[in-house]
Amino acid sequence: MGLLKKLAGQSAIYGISSILGKSINFLLVPLYTGYLPKEDLGSFTILYALIAFLNVVFTFGMETSFFRFSTGKGLAPEKVYRNTQSLVCLVALALGSILYLAAAPLAAVFDFSGKAHLFRWAALILTIDALMAIPFAKLRLDGRAVTFASVKLINIFLNVGFNIFFIVFAFHVANGDILPDMQPWVTQWYRAEGGVDYIVLSNVLANFLILPLVWKLVGSWTFELKASILAPMWQYALPLLFMGLAGVTNEVFSRGLFEYALPENFYPQLSAREAGGVFGANFKLAIIMSLIIQAFKYAGEPFFFQQSGNENNPAVFARVMHWFIIFCSLLMVAVAVNLKLIGSLFFQAGGYEIALPMVPILLMGYLLLGVYYNLSIWFKITDQTRFSFYITFAGALVTVLIILTLVPVFGFVGGALSTLGCYLTMVILCYQIGQKYYPIPYQTKKGLSYLGLAFLCSYAGFWLDTGNPTVDFLLHNGVFLLFLALVFFMEKNELYTLFHSIRKRNHAN
Repeated sequence: MGLLKKLAGQSAIYGISSILGKSINFLLVPLYTGYLPKEDLGSFTILYALIAFLNVVFTFGMETSFFRFSTGKGLAPEKVYRNTQSLVCLVALALGSILYLAAAPLAAVFDFSGKAHLFRWAALILTIDALMAIPFAKLRLDGRAVTFASVKLINIFLNVGFNIFFIVFAFHVANGDILPDMQPWVTQWYRAEGGVDYIVLSNVLANFLILPLVWKLVGSWTFELKASILAPMWQYALPLLFMGLAGVTNEVFSRGLFEYALPENFYPQLSAREAGGVFGANFKLAIIMSLIIQAFKYAGEPFFFQQSGNENNPAVFARVMHWFIIFCSLLMVAVAVNLKLIGSLFFQAGGYEIALPMVPILLMGYLLLGVYYNLSIWFKITDQTRFSFYITFAGALVTVLIILTLVPVFGFVGGALSTLGCYLTMVILCYQIGQKYYPIPYQTKKGLSYLGLAFLCSYAGFWLDTGNPTVDFLLHNGVFLLFLALVFFMEKNELYTLFHSIRKRNHAN
């Protein structure tokens, strides 16, 4: 129980910061939908899908390799850090330079006419992200969750602040709505059609300002490249690189490829790029599940590696998985049954609610991604990372196949099904292979029951509609309370034992 308490505590810190940070970031959704045309949101979706894909290349699996070789190989953690950071910095600067020089042809390939500067800025974002990746990993390994979370929040505040300044403040000053004395200065550089430019520029400025802080907090390091350390780390990381590439295909290609797979006039009121913007905006409504998964990953990865020598590992891992599924299933239902209300709050312009039915599918997809993160620990602590590539490559194939076959038929829902199908495939494969090489006593039947019931309750609550908002709210959340009661009934013995042990410990103290 002590180990689970430690993991829960770390996850809570990462989770609170992620929830707060993403909630702040989430406020950009009404800002974007209220001030930018759908076509700009489509361009934003494509560009950030590319950034997410290349982000994996710039760090090439070295974060996980750093965790592994700092905890389970008998090496001095500081020496591993110096070599890892040196190599990642060297590669990031080289790749960033290449991307910067290739900006013009990339703009032509992705149909960003006259926007080569966006790809130069993307090169800066990717390079700075990579320069901070291993320092952030070191903060996690050292258990400095509060420091890690605080820096991430500062970065988000800066990014949101710059977005508000460029997209809202400058817009109203240029229009003469506020502060007329500043209008001559703002109109010298502000362009009303520069929506995507200002989103990317905000990201560049926020990252640039946070980099010195991250390096200062982690401490100075000496450039060092030793083949005796980096060669085995690279062998460990190489499959993770391909896993990451396949994984990001699963994660973002549904958004990046959506507009190209959608038949012309599938949605008569929307162009393909506008439909891509609507798809990307609704994707963000699944962000609550995504950030919980991310918080768990931040805390779970170093936790699992640090416990790799514990003979009770399988039982601990099974217990973590069980309560992870319960918590995320409850969260999924709570969000899904209130989606129409959430959508009405965050979509400031019309035409976005057409894609809402896809969001429960995305919530389940992200939940399965979290299940996969739990399952995947077996090949990381047994150094069989080659399986990671096979599994995620299979998921990537499923993603592309579903996009190409179901988007032309089901539109937005088809795009969401690519995410669900991908992570379901990865979970099945990872579970089946893992149980052969590293058996873990998961409560499989109960876990599947929770997942199935959560999915059914999510859509039941989402589709209930009496035409009366108050009655609908009560009915929707009544479905959630019903699911909560069912979970409590199924776990009553476990909960009783947990509460009894807590009371006994408090009484002893």
